[in-house]
Amino acid sequence: MTTAEMLSLSAFLEGHFAQAFPSFGSERTGAPVVAYARIDDKEVRTHEPIREPDVVLVQDRTLLSAVDVFGGLKKDNGFVVINTEETPEQVAPELVKSLPQGHVLTLPATRFAMEKLGAPRPGAAMLAALAAATGVLKLESVQQSFQTRYPGKVGDANAETAKLAYDFVIEQKNK
Repeated sequence: MTTAEMLSLSAFLEGHFAQAFPSFGSERTGAPVVAYARIDDKEVRTHEPIREPDVVLVQDRTLLSAVDVFGGLKKDNGFVVINTEETPEQVAPELVKSLPQGHVLTLPATRFAMEKLGAPRPGAAMLAALAAATGVLKLESVQQSFQTRYPGKVGDANAETAKLAYDFVIEQKNK
């Protein structure tokens, strides 16, 4: 949920309209949480769940075998970012084949967060990966959103985490 909120704040900082909202499904401890975010250049009025996402961020790789996280993803130009140490071909081979080259990305977001934050909070890394992969957001907006929400050391550590992830994705794209 926090990552979706930070995505919306990042977009807002760039002058876009944005909204974020969660969908809890079965409200039990440990149940997967889905959060949606919409970004547009005009006011966003709908609050319906997103049935055909442009981008899917998977913060917990174990969800890939538990939930249909890619349902409705736009196959012509969708993007997927998965938090894992594995390659896209290892973790989602069928998806790699069905989307354009470079549209399925993996990165060690949790490792980056542990290095800079000392906690397994991959949100900043995931949003920075989204920014690097799609160009929808600027790295600076992602960093500023975390520094706004978490002033001081935590915000700065998230900004550093975002930079690590952004550079990682840019490097992967340039290979």
